[in-house]
Amino acid sequence: MARTTFQGPVRSLGGIYQQGPASVVDITTSTTLSPEEHGGRIIAVGGSLAAALTLTLPAINVSTNSTTSGPGQDPSTANNEGVVYTIWVPTTISTSSLKIGTTSGSSDLYVGSLISVDTDTSGAVVGFTANGSSNDFINLNGTTTGGVAGTCIQIVAIAANKYMVKGQLLGSGTVATPFADS
Repeated sequence: MARTTFQGPVRSLGGIYQQGPASVVDITTSTTLSPEEHGGRIIAVGGSLAAALTLTLPAINVSTNSTTSGPGQDPSTANNEGVVYTIWVPTTISTSSLKIGTTSGSSDLYVGSLISVDTDTSGAVVGFTANGSSNDFINLNGTTTGGVAGTCIQIVAIAANKYMVKGQLLGSGTVATPFADS
């Protein structure tokens, strides 16, 4: 069932939250993410991918809001600091790979860590930390670097050139770091 209709955010006294069918977006081809279409939603990617699929995060913009767009919760503002992208793998990546990268030439890098769990043998839990100086890709291969059904990653634009990442990767075999350089 496709869930691609954009219905916009629901406003509450505490801020913005998503609910209903537009809160989950299924992605099956390489896509450049945007705050308006993907921010605050669950991005579902997995299963049999025809080719290596890349999700590209937008360049982080921490500029002051213009006079024509509202502060904070206005999805039209150029400033995208604080936008949250949640990537979920509902079905194990069985062919190819999923890559989550920053915009080429943007100098945006990952900080934070991902916990990886070996699901097929030992149940070993290993933490991997982005180096903050060159890691601009997260690569999931459906086995050692994660991408088994249930993998979930949250990425937040926290400052100029910094995407904070946290999450749980489910893998098989001897788990390895998903962090990479372009």
